[in-house]
Amino acid sequence: MTIKPIKNKKDYQDALKRLEVIFDSKKGSVQGDELEILGILIEKYEDEHFPVGFPDPIEAIKFRMEQMGYNQTDFADVIGLKSRASEILNRKRKLSLEMIRLIHDNLKIPTEVLIQSY
Repeated sequence: MTIKPIKNKKDYQDALKRLEVIFDSKKGSVQGDELEILGILIEKYEDEHFPVGFPDPIEAIKFRMEQMGYNQTDFADVIGLKSRASEILNRKRKLSLEMIRLIHDNLKIPTEVLIQSY
């Protein structure tokens, strides 16, 4: 087992190829340990070089509503008014601080997502 830091794109590609070869290794074996360490190195490289940003606030709300089986009326119950719910979901009205708090508390969407501009 020869493991080295992933410093560039070539190292990253080599690590991915090796990961494919040892992917089904048994936990606790030499190759299993290599798989675990290689996975950590690949994840660190990807976090640094391919960061994933927060989703669009309105898309996050729509996604969460879908997950929870909510419709526009349910969302209106969260923020207070049916007309506001429609305006927000159609991007005609910005979220207020109070709405952000209500959405966070009721739909459990992180405030970091909701405060972004859109």
